[in-house]
Amino acid sequence: MRPSAQKRRRLAGRTLLYLALVLFAVIYIYPFLLDIGTAFKTETDAAAHPLSPLPQHWVLTAFSELAQQDFARWLANSVVVAVFVTLGRILFDSMAGYALARLRFRGRSGLFAAIIAVMAVPGVVLLIPTFLVLKQLNLFNTYPGMILPLMTDAAGVFIMRQFFLTVPPAIEEAARIDGAGIFRTYWSVVLPMARPALITLMILSFQGSWNNFSMILVAHSSPSLDTLTTGVGRLVSGQLGAGSQYPLQLAAALAMTIPVAVVFFVFQKYIMRTGEGAVKE
Repeated sequence: MRPSAQKRRRLAGRTLLYLALVLFAVIYIYPFLLDIGTAFKTETDAAAHPLSPLPQHWVLTAFSELAQQDFARWLANSVVVAVFVTLGRILFDSMAGYALARLRFRGRSGLFAAIIAVMAVPGVVLLIPTFLVLKQLNLFNTYPGMILPLMTDAAGVFIMRQFFLTVPPAIEEAARIDGAGIFRTYWSVVLPMARPALITLMILSFQGSWNNFSMILVAHSSPSLDTLTTGVGRLVSGQLGAGSQYPLQLAAALAMTIPVAVVFFVFQKYIMRTGEGAVKE
């Protein structure tokens, strides 16, 4: 009887644990379900039932209205910014990470400490200096002005440095014996082994640049350079029409979320497989 009672208690505890997990999952995912449902509501339905994720009548009115906005331009601008920022971070962050991990030069520890310190600085602190630099260099209201400030990232440098430290030095020594220089060793030998870290960096860079609002906002004032974040921001602020426009706003937010979700779910299994590329002894 005693083992049976213990078994029942364990079963009851496990059941309560799963119920709590389901409850927290529902609380976490409910806003996203509300976003999806409201995007297919009418304006009247959204105002009458704002907390219901199920529309009374499923309509595509919000998406047809969204197509009449500059959504295609916002999407194109977001793609341009996200692609160039992602490629830039993959190149420059990996180069900086390899230099900090392998090259011996004076001030290396201080430079790495400075990079760590930059990670602790709130991004909003850099907005006004970035704006002043862009104005001084005549990059304000240009694509380079929106891309260049985001092309390097302290967190990306940190991720790449930590990964390169796990690469056995014996591999690089063998490449040097074969006559490869520093850059050739980095490009042809070490970088292909860093695919897990590079994919992690790619996902983080794409998400960060795609969802970036504040830095893009201070880099331009022309509506023709709006990305999805600033364009949807105009919808939310009510600058493009009257009324609450909840279905229109959430349809735009849903459309903006889909590319990032697709990228994440496609590449999530590759995130930081640090065991790949190890040398077999």
